[in-house]
Parts: sequence; C-alpha cells; structure tokens
Amino acid sequence: MAAIYSLFIINKSGGLIFYKEYGSAGRMDTNDSLRLASLWHSMHAISQQLSPTNGCSGIELLQADTFDLHCFQSLTGTKFFVVCEPGTLHMETLLKVIYELYTDYVLKNPFYEMEMPIRCELFDLNLSQVIQKDRGALLGR
Repeated sequence: MAAIYSLFIINKSGGLIFYKEYGSAGRMDTNDSLRLASLWHSMHAISQQLSPTNGCSGIELLQADTFDLHCFQSLTGTKFFVVCEPGTLHMETLLKVIYELYTDYVLKNPFYEMEMPIRCELFDLNLSQVIQKDRGALLGR
C-alpha cells in the first residue's frame, strides 16, 4: 500500500491548479477534488486569522484516523498539500522538494501562465520520480 495517497497544489486564490492521486483507495472525481481544495484553502485562511499566536502561517498538519494531511505554503501563497497514511514521516521535506520542482519546472517554463492549471511534462516526470523514490525510502524503514 502506498504511503502517499494524493498531492494537491492550490493557487493563492484557492483554485486547484494541480491534483494527482497515488493510491488506489478512495478515488475522487474532479468535483470532489475541487471541493477538497477549496475547503482546505478556506480552513487554512480561517486558522491564520483565529490563531492566538502572532504570525501564524495556518494549519500545517491535520491528523485523522485514516489519513494525515500535510501542508506547505510558499511565500507567494501557493499551497502544496499531501494526503498520506497516518504517521508517515518526513512529509515536510517531501513538500519542500515538490516546491523546488514547481519552481524549477513550472515557474521557469515560458509557456506557463501564473495561477493557471499546471500542464508541464517535465514537472510530471520529475514529480513521479520523487514520489517513487520517497515510497522506496518509506518501504525501507
């Protein structure tokens, strides 16, 4: 069973610009993935405003019985979140590696328009390699 179920990338306006499933359990249709991304964007924004701590950047980890949701927000407001098995380690590092891939292969692509869905073959290819490498590392625990 895969440790990582899915990856979402949300733009600063809350729009889903990238979604990829890696697990076979609980496949979502397009509308469900859009709803989940929108819900997460809203919860993240509300948590920033309601936090008793000054300078809070929002929810970074949501733990449930059947999954963990790890989030990384870039300085531009783009959010990267991974849904994975409960207790999966090193997801913060994985999210930062995914962000580096995003900056290298998406933002530097002259044909990519900001805030639009990501359609970049090199990003997909390198992302798949990173996820497979991470799965191998997790299985070798």
